[in-house]
Amino acid sequence: MTTLRPLGPSGLDVFPLALGGNVFGWTADTSQTFAVLDAYADAGGNFLDTADAYSAWADGNRGGESETLIGRWMAARGNRADVVVATKVGSHPDYKGLSATTVKAAADASLTRLGTDYIDLYYTHFDDVTVPVEEIVGALDDLVRAGKVRAVAASNISPERLQESLDFSDREGLARYAVLQPEYNLVARDSYEGTLQQVASRNGLAAVPYFSLAAGFLTGKYRPGTPVDSARSGSASRHLATDRGRRVLAALDAVAAERGAEPATIALAWLAARPTIAAPLASARTPEQLTALLAVAELELTDAEVSLLTEASA
Repeated sequence: MTTLRPLGPSGLDVFPLALGGNVFGWTADTSQTFAVLDAYADAGGNFLDTADAYSAWADGNRGGESETLIGRWMAARGNRADVVVATKVGSHPDYKGLSATTVKAAADASLTRLGTDYIDLYYTHFDDVTVPVEEIVGALDDLVRAGKVRAVAASNISPERLQESLDFSDREGLARYAVLQPEYNLVARDSYEGTLQQVASRNGLAAVPYFSLAAGFLTGKYRPGTPVDSARSGSASRHLATDRGRRVLAALDAVAAERGAEPATIALAWLAARPTIAAPLASARTPEQLTALLAVAELELTDAEVSLLTEASA
């Protein structure tokens, strides 16, 4: 059984792969969702990542579908205490932004859909610069003090606003962001590496990057002249048109062949080896897709392999 690892200063211990819930209730129906969740849990996985907005963009959906399915699954399996549930606030059609009133109302709505009385990790989904950090942090602190949230986190936030939030928490003795969720992968390094990563590192935050596989591009299934049936094929296949994308694919293929592993596993292992990263985040529509993702828990790249991938993706 894979050993759980501490999620920065959150007090939470998690599996080294976070399972994304963005497909639940969208491209994965109820039975597929339960099958993926069962396979993940059977492998020792305990870290589920969702958001109140998933999947409001799909025809007929209102937002909250993913949380609802995860809640039903936990109730059916009776395993709430064994699961670390991360969800997010700020993007649900009925709860837009990060005013204190919105944050608290959205948290209660998420708790209802999840069928639980606490959220393990609560992210601000996108920063709302119209709201002072003092108001946002204050609302999150109230949720922690009420026992509704165990730890707080931020996604899609600037280095300046992140540091300002941390400074305010420290100054006032309030709940403090423990985890950061940036976009970060082998073909999208620029937005995290640099100032944002430095703020995270300096303040002891753990990072759980999203789009770890670049919307599926880093699985290796996107090749010149090969059509892929996926809701995200447009955003993934565009990397084939860039020198960087082609270099990264070649490097992934080389390391994967050497290690007898899937390109997706290698791409996640590269992320896992990067500074501040606690667990890469990836989603799967089927248990078959999950296999290559779970393998990251048992695969550690050599320094030479990390260097090869890092140079190819520069």
